[in-house]
Amino acid sequence: MSRSDVVKVLEVADRRHSSRRDGAVRRWFRSTEPAAIIFAVPVVLCFVYFSWGPIVRGLLLSFQRTNLVQAPQWVGLDNLSYVLSDPLLPKAALNTAWFALLALVIGFPVPIFLAVFMNEMRRTGWLYSALAYLPAVLPPVAAILLWKFFYDPGAGGIFNTLLGFVGLGPFPWLNSTAMAMPAIVLEATWAGAGATAIIYLAALGSVQTELYEAAEIDRAGIWRKVWHITIPQLRNIILVMMLLQLIGTFQLFAEPFLFTGGGPDNATLTIMLMIYQYAFVNGDFGAAAALSLILALFLCVLSGVYQLVTRRWSD
Repeated sequence: MSRSDVVKVLEVADRRHSSRRDGAVRRWFRSTEPAAIIFAVPVVLCFVYFSWGPIVRGLLLSFQRTNLVQAPQWVGLDNLSYVLSDPLLPKAALNTAWFALLALVIGFPVPIFLAVFMNEMRRTGWLYSALAYLPAVLPPVAAILLWKFFYDPGAGGIFNTLLGFVGLGPFPWLNSTAMAMPAIVLEATWAGAGATAIIYLAALGSVQTELYEAAEIDRAGIWRKVWHITIPQLRNIILVMMLLQLIGTFQLFAEPFLFTGGGPDNATLTIMLMIYQYAFVNGDFGAAAALSLILALFLCVLSGVYQLVTRRWSD
């Protein structure tokens, strides 16, 4: 077949594909009521404006120098260069990664064990569910201020008083560079474990009871049932929740902002706290948008890598 014949075949195939696509569009218009389109257009426009509008606006801000008062000035990649050369950025990135690791190791298993425990308590499970979910209904600011009182570094602090009964402490908690981040992880785990446990508890309802009955016949203990039945059956929801937790931990803001303000000695300075300082302390919204863009790109890459790594286990 000559080259001209190949070109003709490709042109014919392209025309057929375009014809099928146009035919599908015409069929969709013919099968859809005009009134439905008229009602749908405002909803779609509102969704696009309020959902994608801020994203596009933030993307434009990352290439501008603006304080949202004076006219913006297009600076290209200067904001990205400024943010990437900030000496505090590596410290904030390491602190954020350290929080994510601690939250994954300490905080992630807690909701799973809570859900299993509440599922085993068949008669009084509702009571434990209510108690576990109670922190989720507290306003985050009130909960953080309450824990700030618990973390009082003096001998009269709640935690120091309790630990004093066994001869420990007093500990500086939030005033220590080594203890501040673990203390924040502890509060964040307490605040989020209940709501996550409710999700796991709902997923446990879909686990086949025959598996547990067979395990009981084999005299399997609670830990063997959890390891060989519960966790494999909840594998997909665990993988999804782990990804959501990873994304959430990299967006940590309220806890370090209200607990320590990033201190002591920048030990709890996070990426989101830097974004806040760029925007509302320095008045540099362009730099804040540039760092937000970097964080968003990183989370997109992280999510993609996570999906590739865990795809084998989610099948």
